[in-house]
Amino acid sequence: MPHFQPWYHGTITRSRAEVLLSKAGRDGSFILRGSESILGAYALCVLYQNCVYTYRILPNEERQLSVQASEGVPNRFFSVLSDLVAAYYSPNMGLVTHLQHPVPKEDGLDDETEHTSCPPQLPPRNFPASDVTECREQALAELFLQRMQLVDLSAVPEEHQRALQEYFSSSLVLDAAQVHSGNHSLPSLKKLILGLCRNLNNEISRIVPSLEAFQTVLDQQIYPGIGRCRSQVSADPVQSMSSRLEQLTKLLHSIEEKAKGAVIESVGVDGGQKRSLIPPTFEVKSDSLGISTKLFLKVDVETGRLYFKKSKDGSEDKYYLQNKILQLIKSQKMPAKLAIVLETDKEKILKKDIIFYDTKKREGFCQLLQQLKNKHSAKPDPDMITVFVGTWNMGNAGPPQSLRSWFQSKGQGKTRDDTADHIPHDMYVIGTQEDPLGEKEWTDTVKNALRVITDISFKLISIQTLWNIRILVLAKPEHENRISHVFSDSVKTGIANTLGNKGAVGVSFMFNGTSFGFINSHLTSGSEKKLRRNQNYINILNILNSGDKKLNPFDITHRFTHLFWLGDLNYRIDLPSTEAENIVSKIKQQQYQELLGKDQLNMERDEGKVFLHFQEEEVTFPPTYRFERDTREKYAYTKAKATGTKYNLPSWCDRVLRKSYPLVHVVSQSYGCTTDIMTSDHSPVFATFEVGVTSQFVSKHDPRSASEGGIKFMNCTATLFTKSKTKFFIEFHSSCLESKIHGYIHGTLSLKYTIRAYITLLTPIISDPEYLLDQHILICVKSTDCDESYGESCVALRAAEACNTGFKVSLTHRGESTGTLTGVIQLHLTESKQTEKLYGQSATALVAWSCSALGLITNPSYMGVGVRGGYATDMGWSYTPKAGNISPKRHVHPSCDEAETGTEMFDNPLYAAMAMQSRREQELPRWDPPTPPPDAPRFPPPPDGEPDRAPKPTPRNRSFTCSEGKPPPLPASLAPGPKRPVVPQRSEGGVVLAAPRPPLPIKRAALLEPQPLHKPREPRDQHTRAPARPSQSLPANKQ
Repeated sequence: MPHFQPWYHGTITRSRAEVLLSKAGRDGSFILRGSESILGAYALCVLYQNCVYTYRILPNEERQLSVQASEGVPNRFFSVLSDLVAAYYSPNMGLVTHLQHPVPKEDGLDDETEHTSCPPQLPPRNFPASDVTECREQALAELFLQRMQLVDLSAVPEEHQRALQEYFSSSLVLDAAQVHSGNHSLPSLKKLILGLCRNLNNEISRIVPSLEAFQTVLDQQIYPGIGRCRSQVSADPVQSMSSRLEQLTKLLHSIEEKAKGAVIESVGVDGGQKRSLIPPTFEVKSDSLGISTKLFLKVDVETGRLYFKKSKDGSEDKYYLQNKILQLIKSQKMPAKLAIVLETDKEKILKKDIIFYDTKKREGFCQLLQQLKNKHSAKPDPDMITVFVGTWNMGNAGPPQSLRSWFQSKGQGKTRDDTADHIPHDMYVIGTQEDPLGEKEWTDTVKNALRVITDISFKLISIQTLWNIRILVLAKPEHENRISHVFSDSVKTGIANTLGNKGAVGVSFMFNGTSFGFINSHLTSGSEKKLRRNQNYINILNILNSGDKKLNPFDITHRFTHLFWLGDLNYRIDLPSTEAENIVSKIKQQQYQELLGKDQLNMERDEGKVFLHFQEEEVTFPPTYRFERDTREKYAYTKAKATGTKYNLPSWCDRVLRKSYPLVHVVSQSYGCTTDIMTSDHSPVFATFEVGVTSQFVSKHDPRSASEGGIKFMNCTATLFTKSKTKFFIEFHSSCLESKIHGYIHGTLSLKYTIRAYITLLTPIISDPEYLLDQHILICVKSTDCDESYGESCVALRAAEACNTGFKVSLTHRGESTGTLTGVIQLHLTESKQTEKLYGQSATALVAWSCSALGLITNPSYMGVGVRGGYATDMGWSYTPKAGNISPKRHVHPSCDEAETGTEMFDNPLYAAMAMQSRREQELPRWDPPTPPPDAPRFPPPPDGEPDRAPKPTPRNRSFTCSEGKPPPLPASLAPGPKRPVVPQRSEGGVVLAAPRPPLPIKRAALLEPQPLHKPREPRDQHTRAPARPSQSLPANKQ
């Protein structure tokens, strides 16, 4: 087994392997690790002349292993890794040098030494045994008679009471005897039901002829000579009443549909009505039980019907109205596959899998169907939702009777305003640790608490449990059919990564077109085990299986539009135990900032070791651990053990962090802890967010008359901190592309490996700029020899709204910084296309403003800018407009690159071993995009006229959130002033002052005139106040 060999390092990362080889420093030093790209394969890393060479070890069909070495060298196969390694100690085996010096594992991070009991017993499952099957006939009759005495029969007629009593006392025994003899028709029961429903049966027989006559009149084909049609509801009294009622229901529904159809047709669909721009009939394949059949789908926007036809000119008798079309689910594995969730006449859910001939056909169908829903539905899809995220270590104790303060964000820190107490959130995500309850019991507890507060019965989306670690996701009933692709997983990080007392659980899903990920983790405890906690985080990051499976080259921090990480992270205040009384004194005086400077999580984040590019709202509440139970007035920071007194200093163990794609809307509304839930030694922590979401796009233009647009990446330069001797290429991934696209690059090896791709053109599925501005491109730099990723990042197309935009993004891999990527991005669009401003502001103005106002923002804006503790957090990206009226001077975010100075790189070329300065104190050098060589391909220049003019904005059909309905439109004369922030409450936990932040979106239904871009002020020092944003009134809306 390779796990017992000194040279085998398991799932160590590529960058860590380079660090260990660099420390070894001798040619022929080698490490064997698991492959990151191929399951069951390995990677052999060899050091030669200060460069690392990587060779893949692949298994064949017989599970024998061979090394992909130099060409011309015959492959040799081995049954076990130890034989393979022993053979390659010999020279001339196809490697750059033969294996000489195995690099052993580091003096590893010790497994947890804390006492861990056996897995907790699961709550007993109650399988209620049926009393009926265990009783004999007479005992059964007595049982039902006893139950009948407990039922309120005041509204039941006396004759029916006598009939029921007679059945239970005598006829039930007769039916039981019939069943024993093999007759399961229960004749006595049928006789009872027929007697109880005698009047209903007579009424059905009386009204059926009237309904059938009505239906006959509505029928399109009435043949002469035919009188009353045959009754559709049988008059046989022996027939079951349920069957007759079902037939009657069908008859009534048929009459209703035919009457509606006749009225709609009489209005005239063709008379002057605007026809759909997208062809209404689609030829598809229906996949059912592995059998593929041809099918034709017709979407009639005017009548609100979706037809399923076997032939193009076939009958249109099978259709579904818009209210019966519940959901469209786009497949992530097959780009041309679509699942349509429908409601049948019997109120049953039917799912139809449809395969289109290409992705563009599928998108056209989805646009048309969304247009149908928009026209006929009174419930538009939201473009903004609110999300509650809560974490609580329950301390193996049950919850109190009321959880109101937690779910209403009441307590200490940044809390919600009292006026918002009864406004429900769209989603509630609850993470618990040391949870003693069963899944059903905890779910019922949370749902009942929310029902008392909001008067809404929330729907369960997902629940995942690992021992006592649990995550629960609930959503409003109206969002149930907007959520799809729900996945859940768990990772154990306990002793030897095999026990689940520590670890993480995760849930991911799509909300319309926006992906969400939630991770609840319980990391290693103990103030001295900071490194172990860091390793827990890396293991969860690499092992947790969640999100779109097509994005396997990316870790989970890049797979979601919004990722929230919550839980008992167990990072402590890094002070000696002798400072315990001093810490408590500072907490009572609300002097949190000095203690937060010693917070292990903040310190590790500042050094880029964990939660790289994550954000956390400013902590303004006291430490949530370790309290005495049943009080919040005293911290119990000492614990007597057999080995002596153990200190658990008060700490902010329970945290909520997030990471979102650049230039998306996320605003923190609250972040704090409760003060009245005291059953545990931890206080529950709450965080609420306002999050922008996207729905199915509907184009306002005829796609047949529009030329294809494109996305151009120009002068891309990737700087990798690596010693690997290999060639690279760039992969572009996005839901707006039909498939991943390769961009080939050139470069030479140096201490900083620099690679360039001069121009890459991407063709999106939909070229409408309004659609493209909501999209993001995921970029992955890979090696050609082992197809492993050397760095990933994300670029927002929103930044290229008005002009060419220079971008600079950090490359990360498996939670570590691996370099930077710079370049220019441009949307190559049709002249007639018009784009929309981002919530009333142009994207270029927002980008310039964001770079100049970082020092003043205290809450994350919709561009993802945030501040923790008064300093700008590391976002990992920055954008610089290249044209228009924006000043060409650079406003570079001071956090995209941790070490680009030549001296540090030459001292130690491996980024992981460099002396890192604080991100808060660094400032990047000015960057200019490289000039392409003369032989590089060039794109044609833009058309004459106004090449740099910003596209004219057009409105989007935005909808409104919550259930209260659509608010009245805003008068056109009013300027889009900033929304008043939620003012934190003064409490014992401290006072938080409201700080300026970007305005929230203002929805408008009419066309907005483009606003002139004001010339920004000259760049100032980072800590000076940002220039004021324009606040002039908007021109009157045009109708």
